[in-house]
Amino acid sequence: MSGKVPQRSPQVGHLSSRVRNVLRGPRPEAVPVLLGRACALVGLLDVAAGVFPRFRHSRMHAIAEVLPGATGPFAAALSLGAGVLLLLLAHGLKRGKRRAWRAAVVLLPAGAVAQFTYRHSVIGVLISLALLAPLLRHRDQFAALPDPRSRWRALANFVLMGAGSLALGLVIVSAHPKTLVGDPSLADRITHVLYGLFGFEGPVDYQGTTSWTVAFSLGALGLLTAITTIYLAFRPEHPAAALTEDDEARLRALLARHGGRDSLGHFALRRDKAVIFSPSGKAAVTYRVVSGVMLASGDPIGDVEAWPGAIERFMDEAKAHSWTPAVMGCSETGAEVWTRETGLDALELGDEAVVDVPDFSLTGRAMRNVRQMVKRIERAGYETRVRRVRDLGETELERIRQAAEDWRGTDTERGFSMALGRVGDPSDGDCLIATAHKADDEPGPYGDLKAILHFVPWGTDGVSLDLMRRDRAADPGMNELLIVAALQASPRFDIARVSLNFAMFRSALARGEKIGAGPVLRAWRGLLVFLSRWFQIESLYKFNAKFQPRWEPRFVVYRASADLPRLGLAAMQAEGFVNMALPLPRFLRRRTAAPRPCAHRVAERDVRAA
Repeated sequence: MSGKVPQRSPQVGHLSSRVRNVLRGPRPEAVPVLLGRACALVGLLDVAAGVFPRFRHSRMHAIAEVLPGATGPFAAALSLGAGVLLLLLAHGLKRGKRRAWRAAVVLLPAGAVAQFTYRHSVIGVLISLALLAPLLRHRDQFAALPDPRSRWRALANFVLMGAGSLALGLVIVSAHPKTLVGDPSLADRITHVLYGLFGFEGPVDYQGTTSWTVAFSLGALGLLTAITTIYLAFRPEHPAAALTEDDEARLRALLARHGGRDSLGHFALRRDKAVIFSPSGKAAVTYRVVSGVMLASGDPIGDVEAWPGAIERFMDEAKAHSWTPAVMGCSETGAEVWTRETGLDALELGDEAVVDVPDFSLTGRAMRNVRQMVKRIERAGYETRVRRVRDLGETELERIRQAAEDWRGTDTERGFSMALGRVGDPSDGDCLIATAHKADDEPGPYGDLKAILHFVPWGTDGVSLDLMRRDRAADPGMNELLIVAALQASPRFDIARVSLNFAMFRSALARGEKIGAGPVLRAWRGLLVFLSRWFQIESLYKFNAKFQPRWEPRFVVYRASADLPRLGLAAMQAEGFVNMALPLPRFLRRRTAAPRPCAHRVAERDVRAA
């Protein structure tokens, strides 16, 4: 089956604008958003009430003086703690999370009590209760399920809460200048905060009961940091997406029948993705949840007629968890189906470079630079080998895997929509590996291996580029050499089409450099060239253009324009350009886990051994 994308229709980018008022994806309800913002405001008031003494004065102050004096420090700490927790819960309330609602319903009365006891303010009590009433009334709108999570969040919480507690503690220590004894230095104040977070007295002293108020407030911050960290560390895990062996087997069966439709189809087998199948099981959507964005990549897998069923389940799952649905890098056909079935919008993201093998040749003026570079490298003593993964021995495969990991230019593995995330797995025997070799007087740790290109299957007659890695000490031009070698060897493997890299905003770069381009287009191209210093936008386009490919448009599907910044951040996190986690030092990191064995491959090795 041909996987060629149809010619682009000029109406794709505007298709959903005609139907989005009728068909809408799961948008956050207005009530949870408003109540979440109100929760943040009440949290700020509670924090201010617990920190700044001026908030204490009110008309009820004289009447409340009859209350026991010890309630003041306790109430200040309670107000501060309730305020901080309400600020943390505000985002969850905006997304309609059930657990955030439960916690807010408990904290608001506690904050109201603290407001009256410490500030003696009826208005503060009324504000808290005024928020509690609509929360109880609209409790049915807070039904979203929890997000995937891991215990790494406990470490992130400890670092962020610790830093926030230190900053807020400095404000607390400095918010009582009239009762300070002496003029403590900044170092003394920081020391006092650190001691106070652990419940000990520090070097700063105050007159009257202020010392107790500050001590209880700092202790409350330290206790909050400890409790939230312990809770996150020991609560049951809802791990991030991971394909089960059964899911992978079902996806491979769909790819065997329909894998030629989309060049990104095989990347659905990344094992850090989750999958949703259509009711008939004839189609599936793979995705990962990143920062509250349910991010799918490429087209749905399987029969096009069954795509709507998988898409509907995808949207239902997004609504159940209050995730923001989005799709990265789908084809024109995929964009049309997504927008038609969901009412989402589609925007052209860039172009995929596809080389038709029968039409490829190094002859001609257009290929002069590539031809000269390849000949120069070959004269330098390099040779190339192009083989299927199943035809390589385990020793060579292990050497290639280790070289690919060590030659990676970043600490994190990059790629999501066009990366498989593994090399040489026994279940990926149809993948293609092109390697460059050169014998040296002093062989390195990987012998004569100098560069690697890894391609995944695209149906039965195509491959799609997965990764390019090379020894930094090798001569420039390794990637060009191996791409040409792969294209020239493709007929031997019955490969008729090769998908290369994805070029973001390719059309804008191409039109912006033409004579007669308008000022807006030139300015847009200038911005893209500037951003290319970090994201390789222009360099990937120019590299792909060397091989005279045909360009196939790819789209991003999104819910609303306001979601685009969040979607962009989630996409950069998924692709590995932005790392929001706290990685371990490289020397403490474990080596890549051994590839999961495939049953038929294990049996095949046993037969050969016998």
